[in-house]
Amino acid sequence: MAEKYINPHTDFGFKRLFGSEFNKELLISFLNAMFHGEQNVQDVTYLNSEQLGDRVDARRAIFDVYCENDKGEKFIVEMQNVYQEFFKDRTIYYSTFPIREQAQRGGDWDFHLNPVYTIGLLNFNFADGLENAKRWHHEVKLMEVDTHEVFYDKLTYIYVEIPKFDKKESELESMYDKWMYVLKNLSNLMQRPAALQERVFTRLFEQAEISKFDKQELKLYEDSVNAYRDIVNAIRTAEKKKYAEGRAEGEKKAKERIASNLLALGVPIETIMQASGLSEEEIKNIQ
Repeated sequence: MAEKYINPHTDFGFKRLFGSEFNKELLISFLNAMFHGEQNVQDVTYLNSEQLGDRVDARRAIFDVYCENDKGEKFIVEMQNVYQEFFKDRTIYYSTFPIREQAQRGGDWDFHLNPVYTIGLLNFNFADGLENAKRWHHEVKLMEVDTHEVFYDKLTYIYVEIPKFDKKESELESMYDKWMYVLKNLSNLMQRPAALQERVFTRLFEQAEISKFDKQELKLYEDSVNAYRDIVNAIRTAEKKKYAEGRAEGEKKAKERIASNLLALGVPIETIMQASGLSEEEIKNIQ
């Protein structure tokens, strides 16, 4: 069955919905839904998504979406499909760019900073130690350890584990629920769900319909889908290899335990070889 709507996990799909001036009302609605009324974003201005370092040889950063609201608060929004060992470090590093660019030249700047929000939309389970937790939204701020009170409220990191969102259409309550449902299921839908009747979703489904793309847009989307599928296939292959290696290692350890027990009972090595399937050299190494 051919897809009717774009996959928002692809680079093209995500930036079409959330990274274009033409569709910025979608980003505004999503941000307001994510912050549960704590933010009231009226407008956003898209900023240069490619950030350079202080020196010519410094490492740069390229954001999926980088914008500021009407109050000058900065937002980095990233769709991340692949787990990276140092992903937390990466998000911290990314947040330094909108912090440093607020520095004013001259002696009159008093170090006042506008808030910075770094948002990671993750297409994998991320939180260390919380693999089995159902909680999929994680908000992180600098905290005073003893009192557990927020020490600095202008630096916020939000991590959203999309795979853990498991609500069905009939269970959607808040706008955040509805946006999460879209992020997870859009490319699998063949029609607009009845639960998504808000005007902003009319816009979204119009912009997400693949049949309305011109030839250039369709080519860009197909290239983006192919890149996304390559990533997914690489992850699955690595997981299968890891599982196979782990299973083989587990079987060998089980055989070694059997051999060790038989050795302790004084069973001849020839008999242990037959019982465990290990070679004579492997059994002697256990000794």
